[in-house]
Amino acid sequence: MTAPKENQTTRRRAPGMSPEERRAMIIQTAIPLIAEYGAAVTTAKIARAAGIGEGTIFRVFADKDELLQACIAEALSPEHAVRELDAIDVSQPLPDRLAEAAEALQAHMSRMGAIVGSLGHRGGKHPGTVRGAGRDESTTRIRAALAELLEPDKATLRRPPEQVAALFFGLLFTQPRTEDEPDLTPQELVEVFLHGALSGGAK
Repeated sequence: MTAPKENQTTRRRAPGMSPEERRAMIIQTAIPLIAEYGAAVTTAKIARAAGIGEGTIFRVFADKDELLQACIAEALSPEHAVRELDAIDVSQPLPDRLAEAAEALQAHMSRMGAIVGSLGHRGGKHPGTVRGAGRDESTTRIRAALAELLEPDKATLRRPPEQVAALFFGLLFTQPRTEDEPDLTPQELVEVFLHGALSGGAK
């Protein structure tokens, strides 16, 4: 006799959640599923993973295509990466700060690649972000966050923090890859960036 009541209690889903909050929750649930299944993922599967009814999705998204576009925009958004960069302790030595930054940005790029690759970048254009930022704005915001990490060592840098940040950002995106060599770890990448390609004993 108590099972139906328990079931009803279990089915109550965040009654105070606004449409924007619900959209955000659905997008965050959908992103890993899209990375795994691509455009073949069903709204029913997304709803089950989110613990909601499928109809709830269509109360905040016009259709599945709008949901997929919103997920692409969120995956390409710099918001999460910028938050992680801002959270790095600037009292750490510069190599440690940059290694943490490299890890955060590599995770960001991996997420972008998984979503865009699985959906074939539907339409081929950068859709911006859920808050309207396009590719240039995303790059600018990430570079600015990197520059903040470099600011405490400004006096020892050969170039202004903004320029060094742009170089580091570029290196992360263009890290050379060969078939027989693994990617550099964040620590290795930072070491080469800060000290160059020559070994310590080279003259």
